[in-house]
Amino acid sequence: MGIAPTLDDLRRHAVARTLFKPTTLPAAIRRLGFVQADPIRAPARAQDLTLRHRVSDYRAGDLERRYERLQIDEDCLVNYGFLPREHLALMHPRRAAKAWDAQTQRKAADVLAFVRERGAVHPREVEQHFAHGRTTTYWGGSGNASTHLLDGMHYRGLLRVKRRDSGTRVYEAASHLPVDDGPDAGVQRAAALIDLIVRKYAPLPAGSLTYLVRLLGYGAPHLTAQTRTAFGLAREHLAGSRIGDTTWYWPADERPQSRRHAVDDRVCLLAPFDPVVWDRRRFELLWGWTYKFEAYTPSSQRKFGYYALPMLWRDRVIGWGNVSMRDGQPVPEFGYAAGSAPKDRVFRAALDEELQRLAQFMAPRPLGTGRG
Repeated sequence: MGIAPTLDDLRRHAVARTLFKPTTLPAAIRRLGFVQADPIRAPARAQDLTLRHRVSDYRAGDLERRYERLQIDEDCLVNYGFLPREHLALMHPRRAAKAWDAQTQRKAADVLAFVRERGAVHPREVEQHFAHGRTTTYWGGSGNASTHLLDGMHYRGLLRVKRRDSGTRVYEAASHLPVDDGPDAGVQRAAALIDLIVRKYAPLPAGSLTYLVRLLGYGAPHLTAQTRTAFGLAREHLAGSRIGDTTWYWPADERPQSRRHAVDDRVCLLAPFDPVVWDRRRFELLWGWTYKFEAYTPSSQRKFGYYALPMLWRDRVIGWGNVSMRDGQPVPEFGYAAGSAPKDRVFRAALDEELQRLAQFMAPRPLGTGRG
């Protein structure tokens, strides 16, 4: 056996494996496997803030602008976001944990026929045609019943998001490849889903791996039993090591001690859901402090701010920034876990460069260009 990795090795591994050299938009999404979405713009949506570090010349909104030309879908995995279309076959046809009653099934069938006739529909068209009225939402409030039904149809794989108009989903009828119903097929699909999340979020503490596998019940609730079986097999085949009181896991074909995981003198302001920082348990183990997403916390109780972007410096997350835009330039407010910024001219220059990259990312793309 080789020398076991140290926590420093895992820290470099966690950063280097996901902050890869910027590439094309399709290649970045394929390599990430899944990009979590969030509607808040502060200063841009989470999916754009995630992709800007990994896509050459990426601008805010490029994903939405190019969505129809990419082989990707909006769908659910461990949460909601964007993923390569080939991953849908691992989860569809999806059977929701709670079955619809007969009345809802009839409404869905009528709406599906309407969508197929029209080709693509905006939720407003469905409401105008069917007048479904209001309904109680998941959180106990009142919402548009047509929008709620369309969400349910999308989740069950009857519809897909064709595009967005000013942020609103426009739907079309979905089609899925035939599914192998053989005795081992479900376990194989569950194993592929587990591999997908491990490759996205590794290296993972054992508790985080268990939590992520449990979250697969969102994307594949009908594979719960198969996922338990696949998880038991995965733990036998993943690479791992115990450091202190924590067992860590990562893909068997990766080596955290590799010299390829060297980091450079770069500052990155990360989305709150960036794979580098998504796992709060791992965050605290690797960087020694607790970060919280406080957009839904009352302002008087916030420590970090409305939409604090974790600040990565080399292989350390040392603080956070809340960024607004004024006259095309970022206006940041920074906080630091140690109480103050590093007294290092190299850090100051790297932070200035990151703010320049952020300004370019937020600038409108020149007419006639479509790179990303």
